[in-house]
This record gives sequence, structure tokens and C-alpha cells, in this order.
Amino acid sequence: MHFNFGFTTVQVIWTLSFAAMLVLLVVLLGRDRAGRFPWFTTGIVLIALRLLAARMLFGRMAQIPLSAIFITLADLGVIVGLLVLVELARKAFGDAKRRSWIISTMVVLTVGAVVLATWGAWPAWKTFASLSAVSALRLLQLIAQKGDLLLNVLTVELGLLIVLFGRRFKAGWRSHTQQIMIGLSTVAIGELVVQGVWQVIALTAAPQSRAEYERILGLREHLFNANSAAYVPVLLWWIVCLWIDEPGAAPKVAAPPEQIPAEAPSEGAPPASTQDAEVTEHEEVGEITEPEKEP
Repeated sequence: MHFNFGFTTVQVIWTLSFAAMLVLLVVLLGRDRAGRFPWFTTGIVLIALRLLAARMLFGRMAQIPLSAIFITLADLGVIVGLLVLVELARKAFGDAKRRSWIISTMVVLTVGAVVLATWGAWPAWKTFASLSAVSALRLLQLIAQKGDLLLNVLTVELGLLIVLFGRRFKAGWRSHTQQIMIGLSTVAIGELVVQGVWQVIALTAAPQSRAEYERILGLREHLFNANSAAYVPVLLWWIVCLWIDEPGAAPKVAAPPEQIPAEAPSEGAPPASTQDAEVTEHEEVGEITEPEKEP
């Protein structure tokens, strides 16, 4: 028996990813995690926006404006991703000494720069020399590609540091900082593996016919679909971990309603009952002793 499933693999992955991101945003906002991790929340919003734009705009716009939109969003994603790493590093190692901060930052950036310089080919500068819209898009695309590679390398390095040394500071195993970092590192490792495998295939493959060329392109599509599908369990991991409070977090208790204190009588003033009695007495005396007015 064959079932007629009317959805493609890309559509299923897109639906699961977008739905999981919406649930994650609800958790971040509803559990007051967005205030603690504002750049991480911004990054999730940006990824959801890119998914929505891909679904709504692909095939409905001209190629150049469509490429400009997605390349710009990719560049913004790299910038926000770097800010997320800075945010998590400050929360994890905020109590570290300044010397340790400087040494660790230099080592992490040096490793990232070496990988960035040696991984993949760099296009010739004359490709971007002409002042045209296409050259500008190519330059922005190069920044997005190399920036994403650098971001993945830095993410893996920071994730390794937090897992190894986070317990000594503010990022233990059950802390939200380490749980977020584990998810980001998992995604980064998956993307690096996919990029490395595809680079090896692109350098070694020599298709002799159109059928072989299409088979290689199909393999590339399967690799990227697998990478996108691996993002869904990471989203579920974040949903569960960020819903649960950290160990030692004080539960929120509703504040009791404020009670307005009664005003104390001024010094030397008689009690209210005595004042009322005196006013009543004076009024009765006034009614008896008041002379009658002449017409």
C-alpha cells in the first residue's frame, strides 16, 4: 500500500522548524527569558523572519531583488550571531579576571582567523572591482559566507570553553547559558560538517554526464536538508530547558496588597469620638442660645 503524502521534505522541515521557533519565542517571552537573553531572542526572531521570507517571496520576485533581501538578512544574522556569543560569554565568565578574558579572546579569535583563511577558496578582488549592483551583492554574499564560517568556528570554541570551565563560574550544567550554548554548538558543528563534506565532494567530483551532475546536486540537497532537520531537535531542547527554572532560582511570589495605614491623631488633639461629641454639644447650645432675628 502506498500513501499519497502531498508534502515534500523541504515543506515538512520548514513547517516543523517555524512552528518550533514560534513555541520557543512564546517560552522566551512568557517565562521572562527574553530579558536575560535579548540578543539570543533577537537571533531566533531573525531566523524565523528568514524562514517566512523564503516561503513567501521565493519564486514571486525577480532574482536580483530577492538575492539582495536574503543576502542582507544573512549579513544581519552574522552580526546578531556574534552579539549572541558576546552575550553568552559575559554571562558565563563575567567573574573571570581581565587577564584571562584577554588571553582567551586572543586564542579564540586566532583559531577562528586561521580556519577562516584556510577553509575554502577566496575569489579574486577584480570580481568586486566594478561599481555595479551585482558586484555589491557578490561582496555582501562573500561577507555572509565567510562570516557564517567564522561564527560557526567561534561558536564551537566558546561552547567547548563553557562546557569545560563554566561550572567554575556562572554556567553550570543546568544553567540556561550552558544549555543555550550546547544547542548553538550542535548547530554549528552540523553546519561545519556539511560544509566540509560538500567541499570535498566539489573538489573531487568530476561528472562526465548530465545525469552524474544532477546526482551530485541531489546529494547536496540531501546534505542541506539533513542539516536543516537537525535544527528541529535543538529547538525542542531549548524549549524544554528554557521552560524549566535554573537550580536555585527563587519562585515568584505574588506581593500582598498594600494596606493604607490609619492616620495617627495629632499631638494634643482629642480622640475623634470626643471631637464629635463636642461639635454636637456646641451645635445644640447654639440652637438654644441663638437670638431670634428681627424681621
